[in-house]
Amino acid sequence: MNLPRPSKVVCVGRNYLEHARELGNEVPERPLLFFKPPSSVIAAGEPIVLPPESQRVEHEGEIAVIIGRRARHVSAEEAWSHVAAIAPLNDVTARDLQKTDGQWARAKGFDTFCPIGAAVPLESVDRDALEVICRVNGEERQRGRASQMAFPIPVLISYISAIMTLEPGDVIATGTPAGVGPLAPGDVVEVEIPGVGTISNPVQAAG
Repeated sequence: MNLPRPSKVVCVGRNYLEHARELGNEVPERPLLFFKPPSSVIAAGEPIVLPPESQRVEHEGEIAVIIGRRARHVSAEEAWSHVAAIAPLNDVTARDLQKTDGQWARAKGFDTFCPIGAAVPLESVDRDALEVICRVNGEERQRGRASQMAFPIPVLISYISAIMTLEPGDVIATGTPAGVGPLAPGDVVEVEIPGVGTISNPVQAAG
């Protein structure tokens, strides 16, 4: 499915209780938002490059929602009508920099830190069964269902669209389940949404 390059990648932090707990955090009272720059987006097969500034880069498998119709102040009830597609996404994070910086732009924003898989049209997706699985070198690290999210996808779309206009091609990364962990040069990391597809990327050190 061909979609415009996103003008923005809006991400949701701590949207699964167990992931919030594993990082020593509580689920926030309202969706916790941050951005990844469009320059961080890569496709399947392209390498995730570990920057020398970080000593701990981690995977975060997520369900990505791709906006198909301009959304501004939409209700949760009408939110799905603004979605074009679903795709697997890896919110790669320099965890040490996230902790030291206090805000997340650097930790989340390096080039190659946002692998996004092929987008599957929403009408071909079982929305009620959405699940994300992340594997490193074939070993399962993460698994979570959309039904476990603190803030469901329609609520996220409504909340975000009340703050900023979502344009066609924009991406919402809906949060990661528990099990995040480090990546090392030579690893291969996969994010799968069953019934949608898988994105696989090798990991390498900066040249």
